[in-house]
Amino acid sequence: MSVPSTLEVGKQLVVLCNQGENLKAVDTLYSPNIICIESMAMPGMPARMEGIQAVRGKNQWWLDNHTVHSGKAYGPWPLGDRFIVHFDYDVTPKAGPMANQRMKMEEAALYTVKDGKIVQEEFFYSM
Repeated sequence: MSVPSTLEVGKQLVVLCNQGENLKAVDTLYSPNIICIESMAMPGMPARMEGIQAVRGKNQWWLDNHTVHSGKAYGPWPLGDRFIVHFDYDVTPKAGPMANQRMKMEEAALYTVKDGKIVQEEFFYSM
């Protein structure tokens, strides 16, 4: 079995995200030792997480705490062992200071791939 290239992993990620299959993307494309780095910490959510369970939990938290009206992933744009994906979301948070306030969000993510698996994801956005 051949190891998927960085571009192939990126394309698979974009397809799964556009199908609303974010958890499937984590389960199939991520390394067990994934490192996730967010632009900032949130209440109860550190800016840096390590391990598939932590990253899966973060994604589940997102799904449980937001009504996602629409979401679109664009890309990937590869360079060596990394690629970037741009995300646009239209969401309504269910809790917190923005609860019940529909908002649009944009972010870019930089992914690093090793041996056909995503080993690091970094998210860039401003609040």
